[in-house]
Amino acid sequence: MSQNSTNLSNFVWQIANDLWGDFKHTDFARIILPLLLLRRIECVLDDTKESVLKVYNQEKDSGVDMELFLPTYSKYPFFNTSNYNLETIGATETLANLENYISHFSQNIRTIFEEFGFANTIVELDRAKLLFRITKSFSTLPLGKEDISDRDISNAYEEIIRRFAASINEKAGEFMSPSDITALATHAVIAPDEEIFSESGVIRTVYDGACGIGGFLSDAISLITELSPVNSPVTVIPYGQELDPRTHAMALTSMLIRDYDEKNIKQGSTLSDDKLPNEHFHYQLYNPPFGKKWEKDQAFVIKEHKNLGYAGRFGPGLPRVSDGSMLFLLHAVSKMESPEKGGGRIGIVLSGSPLFTGDAGSGESEIRRWLMEKDYVEAIFALPTDMFFNTGIGTYIWILTNKKSEERKGKVQLINLANTWTHMRKNEGTKRRFISKEQIDNVMRDYEAFEEKDNIKIFDNAAFAYRKIHVKRPLRAKLVVSAGKISTLEEVNAFAKLSPAQQTAWSDFFTHSIGEHAYDWIQDNGKLNNNKDGFSKVGKPLLTAFTNHFMERDEAMEPVLDSKGDVVVDTTLNDTESVPYNESISEYFGREVLPHVSDAFIDHSVRDAKDGEVGIVGYEINFNRYFYEYKGHRQLKDIDAELLACENRIRVMLEEVAE
Repeated sequence: MSQNSTNLSNFVWQIANDLWGDFKHTDFARIILPLLLLRRIECVLDDTKESVLKVYNQEKDSGVDMELFLPTYSKYPFFNTSNYNLETIGATETLANLENYISHFSQNIRTIFEEFGFANTIVELDRAKLLFRITKSFSTLPLGKEDISDRDISNAYEEIIRRFAASINEKAGEFMSPSDITALATHAVIAPDEEIFSESGVIRTVYDGACGIGGFLSDAISLITELSPVNSPVTVIPYGQELDPRTHAMALTSMLIRDYDEKNIKQGSTLSDDKLPNEHFHYQLYNPPFGKKWEKDQAFVIKEHKNLGYAGRFGPGLPRVSDGSMLFLLHAVSKMESPEKGGGRIGIVLSGSPLFTGDAGSGESEIRRWLMEKDYVEAIFALPTDMFFNTGIGTYIWILTNKKSEERKGKVQLINLANTWTHMRKNEGTKRRFISKEQIDNVMRDYEAFEEKDNIKIFDNAAFAYRKIHVKRPLRAKLVVSAGKISTLEEVNAFAKLSPAQQTAWSDFFTHSIGEHAYDWIQDNGKLNNNKDGFSKVGKPLLTAFTNHFMERDEAMEPVLDSKGDVVVDTTLNDTESVPYNESISEYFGREVLPHVSDAFIDHSVRDAKDGEVGIVGYEINFNRYFYEYKGHRQLKDIDAELLACENRIRVMLEEVAE
């Protein structure tokens, strides 16, 4: 960061000290960031302010649309028609004058202040008798074009947000992606296209469907600019969408400061209100919230899934409602630019859940299946733990594309970075580690080399697939009608639903049938039909309930057969087996199952909905299995030594307390 950026960041941080006591530190960003934006805008508009006011006063009653007219005179896509600025709003009537000042900005600027909730904020500052003091401090800040470059103020803005994020431990991770994670993901997505950037007239679109404050977009813009030639820079067009209005306002601010069209940064739910439904992008970068429910979007998402199928975003399947991160994954894939127009590449940060949650046939498994069968997954990076501000869980970066190189087609590269990290000098919430620039460079070299190492493995797509077959066993049992079982008939749900008269009749019947013809009666489905005594022909549910109640398993018995002579299944012994996709089911079954349960058999009626073969196809990616390293048991003497040392430390502390 340049000296200008550092000075600005430190200056703003000092202003924050005035807020202590009257405001919580969690409020600082919503106060300072819009004021910083306000000062920057008034500085860049300063040279044209007089001409804008002159034209405005001449034409304000003419009916001309000032939103279209005045940007020509302001030289920017925004303007202000108030006679006030931060220096002249005065020590008296400060609130009213500031409100007047803000209300005379163009609509795009007013939208940002509305999303910040700035109208309420300045009222709070006024009540705390801090409004004039804070605005006066900002009025002295030199933020004109001649004072500080767009890049410097952008860097300072991002640094300020990072510093505030670090102070808001429990909330930081909701709107901040650590810079080292964004750097790694951005390099993995964009760097492979470096050759393309050398061509003249290249245009590249970048999109983040969960853009937060716009960190991924800023990093992508910077990297593309860095990789493109000076004499023929790539034209970058950023797009984004963010749910939270205040966070969206931060992203808008970032784009305005960098002179990008803020209209491309949308506000709303990406899942249920896609504001860019017909757009496709060359690069996409996401860090959607981990483990966040999508129940508020559920009705819309389910409707799109059912009505549009694969023509929509969610055709492959829907994950459980407790975690919507895989919906963002599907959304991103639907937004990839077509290969004919340069193709698309995606980097998305996810928890471990999307790798393995969900059994064969579940929504999660079907999504993984579709991604693999379409050959979209290029690589997955397993990150170290303790990398985020508000969670220490293991996280992963998925890299997806529809334009794999020839050597990567049909394959997935797994890169384990669990041991690739550097200690932070000072923890920021739960973030205790980071990946240094040098480490990122090394990781990228390994990624691009596409060769196996201790921490890198390459698999065929089908290696993650399996068939889940249903294994059954015959019922070996006999019917035993006893006084003890009759006394517990009320525990049978079907029996409990009978009338008292019917219950008495059935209890008496079984009592008089002990050791006689109860077995035959049950097998014959009940021949009695005497409604006067509470009897009637037994329906199938009641018959099944009685049979199960009086049945006792006996492995010495032959398998029970039904009326058609087919084996009755003992449902309590139902099991499943996951057979590797490329392995013969019969060979696997003969090797892994029959030696242990010789009467087991495969339920051939359970078949995959897509290929019709026996068993249901599932996909999972188990990093622990692929990179597991066995470590032997620790020696008892070592454990004893540690326990003794611990006891000694405790004894010393107790002695100090006693003194």
